[in-house]
Amino acid sequence: MRLRDLIDEAVVKVNLESADKEEGFEELIDLLVRAGRLSDRAGALEAVTQREARGTTGIGNGLAIPHGKHASVPSLVAAVGTSAEGIEFDAIDGEPVHVVFLLLAPVNDPGPHVRALAEIARLAQTPGFYRKMTEAASAEEVLDILDAEE
Repeated sequence: MRLRDLIDEAVVKVNLESADKEEGFEELIDLLVRAGRLSDRAGALEAVTQREARGTTGIGNGLAIPHGKHASVPSLVAAVGTSAEGIEFDAIDGEPVHVVFLLLAPVNDPGPHVRALAEIARLAQTPGFYRKMTEAASAEEVLDILDAEE
């Protein structure tokens, strides 16, 4: 699974404006809606919010992977955002989040969703990945980093 196959400039936002995770969910879901990858904004937001209520997706070290499954999602979609100031995410280490990967998947096809989560976790362990992502000044730079690391 290559994340880069799911992500292009239309679904990358450098300098997220969100102060908290709920705003972050909306900001990234709006990217997916504008890019034509989601048709049910409310349903997608509800799916991510419900998943988050079961436990934080702020995995620590400045990274979060909010995700959810919804019937309106025909195939796995992803968006990524960075925040220089950090987003309050109730992360497991208590620190703000600076890199957010949002995933939405169909209800009955967990395979791609699980593989994407695993790929993000692998990237998070790659030396220098987080620093490069937080230093990226444009969507194009974020995509170049993903290309290089995958």
